[in-house]
Amino acid sequence: MSIEKTAPRRRRRLPEEARREALTSARALLLSGGPDAVTLSAVAGEIGVTHANLIHHFGSAAGLQSALMASMVADLTQALDVAVARLRTDEGAPLELVNAVFDAFSTGGAGRLAAWIALSGDLSHLEPVRAAVQNLVEAISDKMGVQDDQARQGMGAAVLFIALSAFGEALIGPPLRDMLDQPDDAARRVVASLLPRFLITKPAAG
Repeated sequence: MSIEKTAPRRRRRLPEEARREALTSARALLLSGGPDAVTLSAVAGEIGVTHANLIHHFGSAAGLQSALMASMVADLTQALDVAVARLRTDEGAPLELVNAVFDAFSTGGAGRLAAWIALSGDLSHLEPVRAAVQNLVEAISDKMGVQDDQARQGMGAAVLFIALSAFGEALIGPPLRDMLDQPDDAARRVVASLLPRFLITKPAAG
């Protein structure tokens, strides 16, 4: 006696639950397949809802992508805030700070997100990161006892250096490390070792 298989029932979700699941799925698709993989059809298939249901929640594919950007930017901002909090305690150290930022750009997906936003040309999505980045500069300056404005500008350059390095590592780090026979944490350790150099200022002319 054969038993016929029935299609799984679509379970009902609260609106916020549906949005949350859709964004989780969209992030996974972005990390595995890039921006082109983030479509309404793909997300709907992943979480077991209809295409029309996602249209109801996000309005369009662009609406879904915009919501995903906002969600990931919020996570990046939180990761930077955590780095700031650790840096303001005795536990903070250059390598821990670098690890926090690198982790946000790699496992958190901020690297792909930044590339996506840059290619879209709409940099307004990055505006919420502004305060978190400025807080990071202030935290590094306080931790290292920076007093004058020139040295604080150096800290701004240090954060730029960390973020650009983390961005490059997230996008092309693994194959480059393989080519150069470098360990997984090579870039992180180089960046951490160079941070103190951003504090070096020219002595005042006598």
